[in-house]
Amino acid sequence: MKLSKLVPPGAIVSRLTGTDRDSVVRELVDALIRSGAADASLRDELINRVLERERRGSTGFGKGIAVPHVKHKSVKGLAAAVGLSATGIDFSSLDKQPVFSVFLLLSPEDRPEEHLQAMELIFKNLSKETFRRFLRQAVSPEEVRNLLEEADGQHAAG
Repeated sequence: MKLSKLVPPGAIVSRLTGTDRDSVVRELVDALIRSGAADASLRDELINRVLERERRGSTGFGKGIAVPHVKHKSVKGLAAAVGLSATGIDFSSLDKQPVFSVFLLLSPEDRPEEHLQAMELIFKNLSKETFRRFLRQAVSPEEVRNLLEEADGQHAAG
């Protein structure tokens, strides 16, 4: 599984307009719908499911990152959107710090192993301080895409 393949073209929002958790979730679900990863008819349900998950426990894991995620029976394959905020978003993170990088993961309900593999892959990269820093400095979808591909190359080599 490759990080760059997990994020479809069009699902990178290098300048989030949302300033709070809920608007950022809506923005990233919309990006996934535009990229073809989810059907537009699922929009409200996906947003509600992600926010419901956030109410049970924040996916703001600290160090400026959040990884909201949802499994849905009508989602055909794994897909993640990446959103970057220059100003930071209150995600009720564990460390109480603002979030600057958000990976929103959609998964098919019937493939829990793949969901876990995708989460592990995302966390493996986000746990690296260098990756987080470069991600936060990226100003365009192309820069984010290059970073994802670079991360994939390091995993292949290592």
